[in-house]
Amino acid sequence: MNWIILIIAGLFEVAFASCLGKAKETSGSEMYCWYAGFLVTMTISMVLLIKVTQTLPIGTAYAVWTGIGAVGTALMGIFFFKDPVSFWRVFFIVTLIGSVVGLKSVSH
Repeated sequence: MNWIILIIAGLFEVAFASCLGKAKETSGSEMYCWYAGFLVTMTISMVLLIKVTQTLPIGTAYAVWTGIGAVGTALMGIFFFKDPVSFWRVFFIVTLIGSVVGLKSVSH
């Protein structure tokens, strides 16, 4: 169950990074709504991360959380924010996914 919570925490990390990206593209009250979304999703992500670190090793939990956030944010950037796509960018995203899966497979 803690691994599922950790994945959800990582997805909320993607959400808070995406809110920052949207806030940068907007102005006025819409910008403040995106910043509010950032604060809410960041808080949820952190609370869930705190919960899972009570039973999972901190190094593994944090590495998986940041890995999910990094991969998810990179993919959001490519698909929604028009970030550049190159062979090496995709290659390293894939290796990061492999690292996260590897950490999960060797952790208890």
